[in-house]
Amino acid sequence: MKNILIILSAFVLLTSCSSKKNQASNYFSTQEQDTLLTNIITYIYSPAPGANNNTKFETKYRSFYQKALPFFKIQEYYQAEDGWNYVFIIRPVSSSPIFRRGVLAKFKLKEGSLKPESFEEVINTPHLREEIVVERGGFLFKELIKKGNVDEYLSMKQYIEWPDDHLKYNKATHEWVTVKPY
Repeated sequence: MKNILIILSAFVLLTSCSSKKNQASNYFSTQEQDTLLTNIITYIYSPAPGANNNTKFETKYRSFYQKALPFFKIQEYYQAEDGWNYVFIIRPVSSSPIFRRGVLAKFKLKEGSLKPESFEEVINTPHLREEIVVERGGFLFKELIKKGNVDEYLSMKQYIEWPDDHLKYNKATHEWVTVKPY
């Protein structure tokens, strides 16, 4: 009986440690996480009123993205040795109080700052309940950091809504663009 309790305790300890492995708090303070997340929101959210994809990074629009901060969450984060940062964000879906969307992205940080460079949204999940987004996005995130891409899962529409045959991410304009009409 004692051996079973020791093994069970070890298992619980190992699984709880591994679940905290890809936490932003392993890399950043709470204030730094908020700054980084606000910077990422600027890339993945709608442009602020009066802004467009060319102007949304201007300082005068920053407060719009800061106000959106409570509705976004860094679910998982990983810094690779080659300088790439991988992030799994949970974000709101329009005005739905029930559904969320997962975003997996990768970027490099401008040296000495929390400003992303070479930013790319890798995938967006469909609109799902948050617990499902966490589960499916978590799986995809592990695959992304292990392989550098999730290409083999692109046909799994219950996991990945974009990219698809119709929408691709444009790294230059930081937006999803139609490549083939629906």
